[in-house]
Amino acid sequence: MAIVDVTIYGAGIFGLSVAWSCVKRGATVRVIDPYGVGAGSSGGLVGALAPHVPENWNAKKAFQFDSLIMAEAYWADVETVSGLPSGYGRTGRLQPIVDDRSLALARDRSTEAATLWQGNANWEVRPAADFPGWAPDSATGYVIHDTLTARMNPRLAAHALAGAVQAKGGNIVQGATEEGQVVWATGWRGLEEFSSTLGKPVGNGVKGQSALLRHDAATLPQLFADGLHIIPHANGTVAIGSTSERDFDDPTSCDEALEDVIARARIVCPAIADAAVVERWAGVRPRAKSRAPMLGAYPGRPGHFIANGGFKIGFGMGPKVGEVMADLVLEGRDTIPVDFKVEASL
Repeated sequence: MAIVDVTIYGAGIFGLSVAWSCVKRGATVRVIDPYGVGAGSSGGLVGALAPHVPENWNAKKAFQFDSLIMAEAYWADVETVSGLPSGYGRTGRLQPIVDDRSLALARDRSTEAATLWQGNANWEVRPAADFPGWAPDSATGYVIHDTLTARMNPRLAAHALAGAVQAKGGNIVQGATEEGQVVWATGWRGLEEFSSTLGKPVGNGVKGQSALLRHDAATLPQLFADGLHIIPHANGTVAIGSTSERDFDDPTSCDEALEDVIARARIVCPAIADAAVVERWAGVRPRAKSRAPMLGAYPGRPGHFIANGGFKIGFGMGPKVGEVMADLVLEGRDTIPVDFKVEASL
């Protein structure tokens, strides 16, 4: 008789989120990862939990919204059970508005957000002067300020989640025999292996480089400008990133592409112009062919499931991904949006 109800391959955000949802429902869980907790892209620096634009609403946007709304209570529970910090904070985000057309569109979206976000968060057009010394330069003098966006310290969060799983009796090991139902949350290499098994591409890895600067802006909103995320963390640092590189030789090396990101970030946000770089990071994020998370049964392998393809939104989607995968794996209930199903990437 199996002593483990669910075996999960991968101790990144999706694997740990599934493990947490399963142990909370009383399942016995084993997580296997030869490299340890958060060893892949879940061990990065940025941690931007940002929503889709509040318009053209669909199941994908609704799923992400639900997950972002769940996040505050979710991470508070994880911190309580594990006794470890996650770095979570719903501090909002600023985006510059570049011209009059964009200004009108932003105001329209503000109206839509009032309905679509159900009064749980705001998407507002505000004068950049409301955020002196921090708001990015804006040609119109206005910025979008949304209060749904949150920040996360990926490394802290991964270890807090692992600690919570273990506190509930879950087992996290580098190697073991699989038992029970099996969930594959193995990141970009898992997508490549799945592609090889099927004989056609279903996903790949996209390298990203980011940096951590010493600057205390812990209570300020994050910025998104010039394609860059600039994220103040609770520990007196600011993370900036990232590149998106489909072609790469070394998945963990940093090069001139990151130096360009740092230079651009210092222009976008003069407050960090002289801030010292304390760490540079590079890693590969799993991107499914559908550009959405890949969730569901593993084709041709009864009792096996896939939770992969978090790409840039893994931590934001994690709470809800864990719940729908636990529904499927433990109870046989499929509550996964059509666009997220494994079949969407086949």
